[in-house]
Amino acid sequence: MALSPIKSAAPKVQAAAHAVRESVRRLHGIDSTKLLPQISEPLAEARNDLSTLSSQLDTAADAAVLAPSMLGADEPRRYLLLMQNNAESRATGGIPGALAVLDFDQGQLSLKSQTSAGALGQFTPPLPISTEEQAIYSPRVGKFMQDVNLTPDFATTAPTAKAMWEQRTGEKVDGVVSLDPVALSYLLEATGPVEVRDPAVLQISGGLPTELSSRNVVKTLLSDAYAAIEDPDLQDVYFAGAAKEIFSALSDGKSDAKGLMEALARGVEERRILLWSSAEPEQSVLAKYRVAGLVSGPSVTPAQFGIYFNDGTGAKMDYWVKRSVRVVKDCTRDGYRAVTVRVTSTNTAPNDAGESLPDYVTGVGAYGVPPGSAQTNVIAYGPAQSTIDTVVKDGAQVPFAAHKHNQRGVGASTVRLKPGESTTLDFNFGHIVQNTELNMVVTPTTQAVKDVVLPAALASCE
Repeated sequence: MALSPIKSAAPKVQAAAHAVRESVRRLHGIDSTKLLPQISEPLAEARNDLSTLSSQLDTAADAAVLAPSMLGADEPRRYLLLMQNNAESRATGGIPGALAVLDFDQGQLSLKSQTSAGALGQFTPPLPISTEEQAIYSPRVGKFMQDVNLTPDFATTAPTAKAMWEQRTGEKVDGVVSLDPVALSYLLEATGPVEVRDPAVLQISGGLPTELSSRNVVKTLLSDAYAAIEDPDLQDVYFAGAAKEIFSALSDGKSDAKGLMEALARGVEERRILLWSSAEPEQSVLAKYRVAGLVSGPSVTPAQFGIYFNDGTGAKMDYWVKRSVRVVKDCTRDGYRAVTVRVTSTNTAPNDAGESLPDYVTGVGAYGVPPGSAQTNVIAYGPAQSTIDTVVKDGAQVPFAAHKHNQRGVGASTVRLKPGESTTLDFNFGHIVQNTELNMVVTPTTQAVKDVVLPAALASCE
């Protein structure tokens, strides 16, 4: 990627952003209450249009400033890559089973130092995390690389993963990037299919496709690989090998530039691609956007809710679990807003999953969950100052764990589903002071986001 045009364009983009920002400020300074409708209505439209343009230009200006340095224009940059596996859910997507280092030098990308999270072993004592997150997610976040993203806050996950990597390997990195196979499928739409050519990967592939495309990569990596490759370490090798071919296709410069930008934007919008920089000035800019994956700060809307999933099976059953999240009540009670968020989960695995699916997928009861069943820890976040008053499972109130994280009300409950079984959890939030539009954030799964976050279906407040 040529970085000099981006560097040279940055001052012009910043100037344009400033000019439009000032125009928005002046338009909003006009008192429209005494204007005729023929004037006030076009003014309101102009305000909205310019505000949208201003936001887009601010984003472009930030990107133009950050991109060259973060892609190695001034000196090579190295980023730890967490390849999340959605078949075993974690709050930000999936277990980071395969790891690698992304090298950027003058915009040229290469993938190096590939290994597995398991190879890093256990960290004793655990790396420190906040006391609030320890209470919700346990010290395991700082104990195993596989669990660094039990928390949905990438500002905790990334520096913890960086410290683990550097402590075990001695390799310094400048930041952390995370993505999942669904994001890889988006990238493959831009690059076109890629061939798996590494002899070591082909030797263990066990009849898996040698050509990976946007249509087959998710099923291949998150389902078929477990039937074809029994050794978990070799599964990670195959996963990393597939990622290497895709990144090689990205770095050869032959992909459609517009399609690549759209793929990256889609991955970021769905929180399948996350980025953290160890350079504080860069991170302070990233923190304004979804790509930072934060639970508090400028990128979090005032009335934001979060529903996150952490595997409790100790296996790869989440490929078979389908979920939906929707607001089913939004009322005013005792002067405060009360909101109910319903989470529906269904285990779509075959009835004989305990026998027909690979042992590594079912977990064979190693953690107390019957083979074929799927157990999930569901964590719900409300806005700042909110509380979770009750949790109702399939119509009956159930005990739950209540917490706080960065002033946000948090509730956690566990569901276990046999094949074909479905259940609902209603998280009843209270003491909500924000009156702005509700916004929902969820753990990225193998499903399309539109199939997980459903439109509100509000019940009566009476």
